[in-house]
Amino acid sequence: MDRLANKRILLGITGSIAAYKAGEVVRRLRDAGAEVRVVMTRGGTEFVTPMTFQALSGQPVHLHLLDADAEAGMGHIELAHWADAILVAPASADFIARLVLGRADDLLSAVCLASRVPLVLAPAMNSGMWHNPATQANIRTLQSRGVLILGPDEGKQACGEVGAGRLLATEPLLAGLSEVFGRGLLTGKTVLVTAGPTREAIDPVRYLSNHSSGKMGFSIAEAAVEAGARVILVAGPVTLPTPDHLQRLDVVSAGEMFDTVMAHIQGVDIFIATAAVADYRPLRVTENKIKKKAERMVIELEPTPDILSEIKARYPGLFCVGFAAETSDLETYARDKLQRKGIDMIAANWVGPAAIETEGAFGSDTNALRLFWPDGEAELTVAAKPKLARQLIGHIVQCYQNRPPRSKHTDTKVVSLPDVKRTPGS
Repeated sequence: MDRLANKRILLGITGSIAAYKAGEVVRRLRDAGAEVRVVMTRGGTEFVTPMTFQALSGQPVHLHLLDADAEAGMGHIELAHWADAILVAPASADFIARLVLGRADDLLSAVCLASRVPLVLAPAMNSGMWHNPATQANIRTLQSRGVLILGPDEGKQACGEVGAGRLLATEPLLAGLSEVFGRGLLTGKTVLVTAGPTREAIDPVRYLSNHSSGKMGFSIAEAAVEAGARVILVAGPVTLPTPDHLQRLDVVSAGEMFDTVMAHIQGVDIFIATAAVADYRPLRVTENKIKKKAERMVIELEPTPDILSEIKARYPGLFCVGFAAETSDLETYARDKLQRKGIDMIAANWVGPAAIETEGAFGSDTNALRLFWPDGEAELTVAAKPKLARQLIGHIVQCYQNRPPRSKHTDTKVVSLPDVKRTPGS
């Protein structure tokens, strides 16, 4: 159940007598740390009032497809973007049939159609309806499209019949739902993630740095944990809480980050360099605070260690993912960095005035990424950073698994490069 903590779960409730059991589902989801929003079909409201679920979820219940007060009439899109997963419990035979047809004439079906997150159905209906060939064909069709079906249980039903069709009990239902957040894609692997900014001292008081919040890197580290990896998180100076079940190592400067990464890189399978490492640092750091005396002051800078380039040079078989935050010519600079550093993938995003959709990206709770690798690319549209991180981990795993066997990190030896020139960038 730990996998449900901090997840956004959209619960759909359709027209089944089992709708009354959904109240317990909401309560248990919140107990597990999930945020819950409820969408009810018209049939669902015939069994339980929306007020019940509003009280249990602490959020307004969504009912209508065309609601002028919901995101200028586009509420289904907003809900589709908000959710980390959609659970329909109970899912009636009628709703299942409508999903197969791709219907979108009510709010819940429209949200399911518009969403790209995992969809989980918990069927509940009369035993005869469940065993009907039409329903079974519909279930097989949805499963072939990647929809997860949980249940139904067998037993005595409200109609008096005995057989399959009862809504799955809450405990196994939530256990099944939690599996969509951790399918073990990285089980047995070690992932090292860098996150946040670095600070390069000018004097004991002042430093050079950037606006990185570390949110994207921390989300990626958490997504890797969910995927089953052992995760080492090397974090620059940020105030974010430490995600569960990983090792966090705090650093301040680019030099400290380089040394820490080098000290822990042995045995790592995937290196994800999310940190916004300073490209330059002051050549000399004064022992005492610099006083404001002269009209102008010149600070001479030198390059910081290029962590990503040096790691890839020393461990050519290590799967390395870089990041590129750009204010112009995003694709050009990202592809150049991919080739120049010889890495396996790069995730690029707009920052500053160019990042209109994500309010500048730095410090924002949302982001958008363009991914490039030697023989492909992908676009991850604007989403909450935890959700985006899970999508990124999925692409990383796919590229990692599709590499030629000879290039794997475990088949290579460390290359000793004592005289490697440290160039700007990371």
